[in-house]
Amino acid sequence: MKINDATTPVVVLRGVESASHGALGILRSLGRLGVPVYLVACDAGTAGFYSRYCKGSLVCNVENGNAATSVKTLLDLGKKIGRRSILIPTDDNAVLFVADHAEALREQFLFPPMCPKLIREVSSKKGMYYLAKEHGVPTPEAAFPKSRQDVLDFLSRAKFPVMLKAIYGSLLMKVSGQKMFIVHTEAELLEKYDALEDPANPNLMIQEYIPGGDDTVWMFDGYFDDRSECLVSFTGKKIRQYPVSQGSTSLGICLQNETVRETTIEFMKKIGYKGILDIGYRYDARDGLYKVLDINPRIGSTFRLFVAENGMDVARALYLNLTGQQVVPGTAREGRKWVVEDQDLVSCLRYHQDGNLTFKQWVDSFRGVEEAGFFASDDLYPCITRVMALCGQAFKKINPLNS
Repeated sequence: MKINDATTPVVVLRGVESASHGALGILRSLGRLGVPVYLVACDAGTAGFYSRYCKGSLVCNVENGNAATSVKTLLDLGKKIGRRSILIPTDDNAVLFVADHAEALREQFLFPPMCPKLIREVSSKKGMYYLAKEHGVPTPEAAFPKSRQDVLDFLSRAKFPVMLKAIYGSLLMKVSGQKMFIVHTEAELLEKYDALEDPANPNLMIQEYIPGGDDTVWMFDGYFDDRSECLVSFTGKKIRQYPVSQGSTSLGICLQNETVRETTIEFMKKIGYKGILDIGYRYDARDGLYKVLDINPRIGSTFRLFVAENGMDVARALYLNLTGQQVVPGTAREGRKWVVEDQDLVSCLRYHQDGNLTFKQWVDSFRGVEEAGFFASDDLYPCITRVMALCGQAFKKINPLNS
């Protein structure tokens, strides 16, 4: 794929310390087109800092740092770059930061119009639930307890197992290392609620459990312009997740699903959404419905699973649209697979231990893989640094006294 004008710089913004293959994917996707791409992240060890396509890097913690200081740091970076740049937040913390400080940031940066209220609604599992209900989009039933007594009241009508989730997933991730739990008994629900909830700031929800394997989880990736028209759209599903049954995609496949596509486009048009969207559904075999699980009002870490035959992806669609160039959607590469190497290896071991993955099935599952989260033959250093970081983490676990 080639574009006519690649002179507008891009700043990729990460706000959390987590696997950074999403940001790395943006660097490579746009960098290969000749776009100058800069990376701002909270962790100096971020793999993207070592990419050949990273023109410049900056450590800045927009989640835990002073907001005014973070805004000034970004504006100073914009001035140093020398021209107005496109800003792409890559996680919930980053997108909420940009939405809250959009007016100030627009002095140096371009990004789709943002309504902070809508961004917060769709980022929140609670807000998403009520939006889906309002607009007739199927979604699992849920309860949002504000106290332990609310949980006790819920038990009178509970059907186990249930999902215990965070309304804002990143907060639970900090406390427990997970964004959700499958809970099988009343005692287990109360135990986890007591251990994980902050009574002063309730963040836990109880959601209906939909039976089925990881391959019942479908995804939509798309880009919506300033009129909420969908310019580019892709669908696909998970093959494996990390962590197993309750995490992000470690191996996925691009497949057409018109129901998911049409449901999402109609939903986003109704609520006036603009920009890149990553949204997840689970197919419920009990009633034949695709039920929305979460809405990410930003680019997803899985976005490079979805690439059209002409090379188009959502990052490129955003760039072209914001620079006034034509967006030609192209045809999705049906059957294309994408893998996150380290996460998928861990998941495969767990699947095998549970009796759900044989050696032959494991080998066969990689047929059709066209791209990986970290490895790229034209950009090896991020993969090397990722391997070194993982080896360092393993060494610390084996020799805790030396850490």
